[in-house]
Amino acid sequence: MSRAGLFAAWAALALCPISANAQVAASASAKEAAIPAPEARPPVIPTSDFSSRNDWRNSVLSPDGNRIATQVEVDGETLILVIDAVTFAPVRKFGTGKDKIALEWFRWAGNDRVLLGLSAIAQFMGEDARFTRLYSLNINDGALQLVGRKAPVVTGDDVVYIAPDGSWLLLSIQASIYDYPSVYRFDLTGDSRETRVVSSREGIWNWIADDQGVVRIGTGWSMGKYNIIYRKSGADKWATVGKFKPDDPATRLWDVMKIIGGSDLGYILDEGKDGRVELQQFDYAKREVVKTVYANPEWDVEQAWLGQDDEPLAASFTDDRDRIVWFRDADKKLQAMLDKSMVEDEAWITSRARDGSRMLIWAGGEADPGALYVYTPAQNRMVQFAEMRPKIRFIDLVKPKSVQYDARDGTKISAYLTLPRGRVAKNLPLILLPHGGPYGIRDKLDYNDEVQLLANRGYAVLQPNYRGSGGYGKGFADLGIGQIGRKMQDDLDDATDWAVAQGIADANRVCVVGGSYGGYAALWAVLRNPERYRCAASWAGVTDWDSQLRYDRNYFSRSAGKKWRARIQGDQEGFDLDSVSPYRQAGTLSRPILVGHGTDDTNVPFSQFKKMRTATATAKVPVDLLVIEDEGHSFTKPENEQRWYDALLAFLAKNNPAD
Repeated sequence: MSRAGLFAAWAALALCPISANAQVAASASAKEAAIPAPEARPPVIPTSDFSSRNDWRNSVLSPDGNRIATQVEVDGETLILVIDAVTFAPVRKFGTGKDKIALEWFRWAGNDRVLLGLSAIAQFMGEDARFTRLYSLNINDGALQLVGRKAPVVTGDDVVYIAPDGSWLLLSIQASIYDYPSVYRFDLTGDSRETRVVSSREGIWNWIADDQGVVRIGTGWSMGKYNIIYRKSGADKWATVGKFKPDDPATRLWDVMKIIGGSDLGYILDEGKDGRVELQQFDYAKREVVKTVYANPEWDVEQAWLGQDDEPLAASFTDDRDRIVWFRDADKKLQAMLDKSMVEDEAWITSRARDGSRMLIWAGGEADPGALYVYTPAQNRMVQFAEMRPKIRFIDLVKPKSVQYDARDGTKISAYLTLPRGRVAKNLPLILLPHGGPYGIRDKLDYNDEVQLLANRGYAVLQPNYRGSGGYGKGFADLGIGQIGRKMQDDLDDATDWAVAQGIADANRVCVVGGSYGGYAALWAVLRNPERYRCAASWAGVTDWDSQLRYDRNYFSRSAGKKWRARIQGDQEGFDLDSVSPYRQAGTLSRPILVGHGTDDTNVPFSQFKKMRTATATAKVPVDLLVIEDEGHSFTKPENEQRWYDALLAFLAKNNPAD
């Protein structure tokens, strides 16, 4: 493996006796010595290595820290494997089979039970729909038990609360397809007895319980209003505390992190006075912020964690990379130790036992897919558990760097530039790689398979966080309203101009590549500005905005759907989305394109691909098409991801060769 030197610093600090299970090297200098000189080109890394996955995914410790539940993909089947956290010996496994049963999520319920959210496609009112159901897997005897009612409803895995010992849970589920959901208590230790604890109410679709398992809040869209009901305790009556319009900021305050039992207090993530998201303590009875727990002056708070005592543990934000701010001295000390001792750029506690006796640590960086470790503080023992990309030597990768440029209207745009190793950074072939979303998403300094693949093949890669991207505050996000295909696209063109002006990129060798919204932006780039770009490649990109927005209405309330359309379309009088839709403008295509899509995509439906395929059937330039059966919006199978990489590299070699 490629963890050269990883444990040297730990050994020097006497923090971690080297275990036979760990793969280690004698000193940190071994890693440095192995890195090729700047003038040396790294070996060509096969596409199969970039699409490979570690054996273990989404690993989570049991509450007592004695077991690890992890997701494994074996021969096209998803398995949940439970292993001993010390010996790594298998304890129990569960397989979904190969009959299109999908694992949506899993989590522990106590120390001896894992809850599974499973799904399958079936007909609902004449249309395909993904039905979900909740199951309980007993680790000790392997018994699998359906938790829920047998009514033919679509959503059956909406867990509201799990008892700390895993003996019971609360599940929100409809009594029939004609009802709003009620909340039922299900016993997990016996015969799954059910007791209805909260009856359905008109307009209420979501139920929220406090940390003692008392359902305290109900919310939902109905008749164009966001309805909210609240009660102080299980003995109190429900009171309507708000009916808000879609654009009312008060609706955000009910995205609850936690409600403290026996009080009206809880925690939320919401915008502060400067428009940046912060962690706040909130009084739900008075509907007002009590205090700001943590705010960053430059960046949105993205996540926060609370302890067993209902006190905040930590918050995270992203500048150029993910950062975590711990609030307790012991956790600050632990994080500082990890940051100092691990040779990777980042180290994160991804899961830990309730009492902190054992932890899972991920360590990696933007040029290192990373590895997962099991850390036992009482024994000062750190053991490697899994490599994230087991076939890739991270010493062959290259670090991206943060850059900034001015858009044509003066807006400051942050971006990430990755230069190929072993090549002079002058007049390089450039891949412009816009992220998906588009709103609320951003790129950052982290490991990206596609970026590293392209850099390994000799391309410079530029990833702009165009206006509308997340993490930079409300003001920057709102600059993207109504600017799809327009100013958001200008930001991409300006990124290209910056790279050319810096002498990094050859103006005649620039291609745009992207997925989802990035795929749209790639196609639109060569249609709107063919003089700038040599080619474009799109995976799962939108090609017709009007039909995409009609499709999106299936997943929004009427009011929320209108709000989403307004954000996409903007308020410019006379503006028509057809004017920025690749399918509608395909007749002007003058540059080669690659268009790929999965047939099971439920985000951007396969019909978007078919429209573009039809519209470009008589194009006078090459149009390469890639259809992957049984694949969704993102790649779920390594072999499908490899097919995209192979098709992309072949397309680029033909239309924008690196050498």
